[in-house]
Order: sequence, then C-alpha cells, then structure tokens
Amino acid sequence: MGLNPRSWFSRKTLRHDLVAGLTLGVESVPDGLAQGLLSGLNPLAGLYGHLFGMVGAAVFTSSALMTVQVTGAMALIVSDAGLETLADPDRALYTLTVMSGILLIVAGLLGAGRLVRFVPTAVMTGFVTAVGVNIVLGQLSNFTGYAAQGGNRISKTIDLGLHIVQWSIPALVVGAITVLIIVLLQNTRVGALGLVVAVVVGSIAAVMLDLWVRTPVILLRDLVDVPGSLPAPVLPSLDDVVYLALPAISLAFVAMVQGAGVSAAIPSQGKPADTSRNFIGQGAGNILSGLFRGMPVGGSSSGSTLVATAGARTRLVYFVAGAVMALVILLASDLVAYIAMPALAGLLIVVGVTAVKPSRVYSVIRSGPLQTVVMAVTFVLTLLIPLQFAVLAGVGLGIILFVAQQSNRVRVRRVVFADDGRMREIDPPRRIPAHEIVVLQPYGSLFFASAPTFERQLPEVTPESTRSVVIVRLRGVDEVGLSFVEVLRRYARDLRAVDSGLKLVVSEARVIRQLEAGGLRDEMGEANLYRGSEWVGAALRRAYDDARDELRAEPDEGPREGPREA
Repeated sequence: MGLNPRSWFSRKTLRHDLVAGLTLGVESVPDGLAQGLLSGLNPLAGLYGHLFGMVGAAVFTSSALMTVQVTGAMALIVSDAGLETLADPDRALYTLTVMSGILLIVAGLLGAGRLVRFVPTAVMTGFVTAVGVNIVLGQLSNFTGYAAQGGNRISKTIDLGLHIVQWSIPALVVGAITVLIIVLLQNTRVGALGLVVAVVVGSIAAVMLDLWVRTPVILLRDLVDVPGSLPAPVLPSLDDVVYLALPAISLAFVAMVQGAGVSAAIPSQGKPADTSRNFIGQGAGNILSGLFRGMPVGGSSSGSTLVATAGARTRLVYFVAGAVMALVILLASDLVAYIAMPALAGLLIVVGVTAVKPSRVYSVIRSGPLQTVVMAVTFVLTLLIPLQFAVLAGVGLGIILFVAQQSNRVRVRRVVFADDGRMREIDPPRRIPAHEIVVLQPYGSLFFASAPTFERQLPEVTPESTRSVVIVRLRGVDEVGLSFVEVLRRYARDLRAVDSGLKLVVSEARVIRQLEAGGLRDEMGEANLYRGSEWVGAALRRAYDDARDELRAEPDEGPREGPREA
C-alpha cells in the first residue's frame, strides 16, 4: 500500500532505487523547464510541477512505479487556457493546478476508474497524435528565434514559413545541436541522461555564440529570475475559479486517461493497478504542485518507463529524484539560468515527434471507416481549437462512437425447435408466413438507439401474415428503453391487424416493469407475457406450446406450426 511508509523502500533494491532516482532527478530538471516553456507561461512552473507533483503523488498512488509529472498534453491545455488574459497569470496557473487535483480526487473517490475504459482508441489516437504535432508546431518559434504571429499554432507556423529571412541563425544552431545529440544518444547506454547532455551542450553553444554574434540566443534568465531556493507556498485565487472550470475539467480528464494507460502498463507489485486510487494520487500531486507554484501534472509514460528501465522497484525512487531536483535548485540555480530556450525547444520537438505513432494510426484505419473518421475529426479539432474544447469534443465523439457501435450490434435470430427437443438458430424470414409460429431471439444492447436497428430486422407483417404467432424471447436482457417498447407495441398492433398475435418471454423483473411502464403489458394481455426462470428454455417452450394450441384451435385451415427439424 502506498500509504504504508514501510513499502516505500527495500534494502534488497536500495542501490537500484538510488541510481534510478538520481537519473530521474537529473533528467527532470531540463524536462520540467521544457514543459513549462511549452505552457507559454513561467518555465519554472514546469520544474516545480515535476518536483512537487511527483513527490506528492508517490505517497498515494496504487502503482509504485507510476511517475506523475507535467505531460505535453497538459502543458498544451494550459497554453490554450488563456491565463495570460487574467490579472495574475501565475497565480491563476497555481489555482488551475489545485482545481484539477480536487477534481481528480473526487473522481477517484467516486470510483471513476471503471469509466476510463469507455474512451475509444480512435479518439485517444487522434488526440495523442495531434498533441505531438502541436508540441512540434508550438516550439518552432523558440527553435528558430522568430516570434511568429497568429491565432493558433497552424497560422503561426504559416507566418513562420513566410518570414524565413528573420529566423535567428544562432538559435537554429543551438536547437539543431540539441536535437542531433538527443538522436545520437537515445539508443546508447546514456539513455535518458542524453536529454540532459543535449540541453547542457546546446546551452554551452548558446553562451559561446553570444560572445561574437549581435543577435543573442534567449536564455532562461532572460525570461525569469531563477531563485536559489525552493518556492514558498501560495494559496489559490478564488476569483479565477469560474473562468478556470472548463480547463480544469479537461486537465482532470486527460490526467485520468493518461494515468490509466501508464498504470496499466506498469502494475503495482505484479497486481492489477487500482485506477481510481491512482486518480487520488494524481490529485494529491496536483494539489501539492499548485500550492508550491507548479503546473498541473499527470501520469507520465516516459518517466515511468525511465525508472522501470533503470531498475527501480519501490517508491523511494521518487523521493530520491525529488531530493536531487531540490539540490539542483538550491546549489546550481546560477547554472540553470543559462539554459538556452532553443535547446529546450529542440528537446520538446523530439518529444513531439516521438509521440506520433504511425503504427497506432494505421491500426485504427484498419479497424474501419467509422473509427477512422472519429480519429481524423479528433485530430483536426485538436489542431485547430483550444485543447480544453478539443478534449471535451473528443469525449463527445467517444460517446457517439460507443452508442453507434452498440446500436449496430443488435442481431435478430429465429429459434427453431427440432423433433428431439433441441433448438437451433437460423436467419429470420423476410415476412411472417400465414398460420405459423415464429420465435425471434434478439442479441445485443436493446437501448433507445438500437431500437430502429431491431425494428428493421423484424420480419415484415403483410396482409398474408394471418393466423400466426410471433414469440420474442428476451432472455438475458436486463433493461430495455421506451423506444424499444414502442417498437414492440407497433409490431403487436400490426400483427393484430391481420389476426395474428405477439407473445413475449422475459427473464428479468426489471424488464417486465419497463414493459408495464410503456403500456405494452396491458395492451398484449397478461396471458401473452411469460416470465422466465432458472430453467433455460422452459418459459419459451410454454409460450410455444400455447401458440401451437391456439393454432390447432383454428377451424378454417389445418394446424401449421413453425418449422421443425427431423
């Protein structure tokens, strides 16, 4: 359990945890600053978010090796939230972080972890792919040294392309050096520390270029004062709560989805992760991050992979990483101030490119046109509109996709009785024949959106469909909507119009109550509604025998039952 301090470390894995914590702590300094830069606000907020969010979440998460830090998607939502229009953007950011944390804790306490699985892969693939593209586009200005103009990242990129002559050669050199070193070192033993090496070398190159060029490369110290101490806590601003409600909801949703994916990939001590409890852990990390001037945080796939690859086994890795980050802030703030913005931009561009997974896009395309359209719409919306709206639009698309898939999975089969008592399923007839028993078995979710699909599959009632009985078996169906009840009412009226009848076999009391609420039970008559029992097929056979007796009582033509098998 995360709340038990005895589980935070193990003597057997102490060396691995220390090494992994040292690696994560050093790597998190440039990474945190880069995420802060991506948000468009104070880069130090990303650094503090990495530090306090990681440590605060480590106490409460279910997954011991789930790293909670600032992610690219969350930084982009902050960037699109319009905090710069408020009176105190920095304090609004801290307030937004705390609000996101509160929403995550509430979601965890309500057991919302089970709901995350309903987010379609098509929606998340489109969103994550667009986030990767957005990260790259959002850093082109820092990478080239030209302050592009435009209403969104697409227009800024177009403006950037129209003003190539105004790009800064020194900034391009620094950014290119950083990207080249990351690419060269990422598959070597240096691993994640290659990011640190790349940013350090790129920043050194920036300082050297500043010695003999007129256009200096922008450094961190040019944007903010880098203090040599840890931040003092600050209370959230209640005046901004209403304005921040929508981005807070979007941040919480992204954190839930990303966190669920990370925790599923890295289980806690070999057991399945408690997704809802991980929500609580991420919420605690956000609250601590916001109180100490940090950005919103969530489950980080790259951070979790880093500590797992480095051999970490316990939560001690995060307290070691936090201590390393704190020491860097306290002892090396003067050096941190010389980090070059094009170097951080180069780091983010690599992160954005690696976030685009062509194999996932291709798998969604292969799954069908509906999923492809949903992925494409999510991708375009994420590129063109602020991310807090794109996230909610993606949720809406996910709901629509789920409803569409479920409504199209309804299938109606005909049950045929053999002479030896066995039952076989075949395709239903296109029309109800005269003087015949037709037993229909629907499969799928019979909710309001599937009612039209069910109705289209029912055999047509024609003037020739006289003196017949249709039995609809609803075994295994625990709920039907009023739209479905209305379909049965229309079908029953059509059958009565040609002197035929409808019988229902229902196994759940809840469905019977819904039929009563829709008026179908009274309209059909009590004798035509059969209640199923634990004996499979018993109620259906009673309904079939009653229908056969009714047909045998017909005086005009000889009795004709439904098809039977030899």
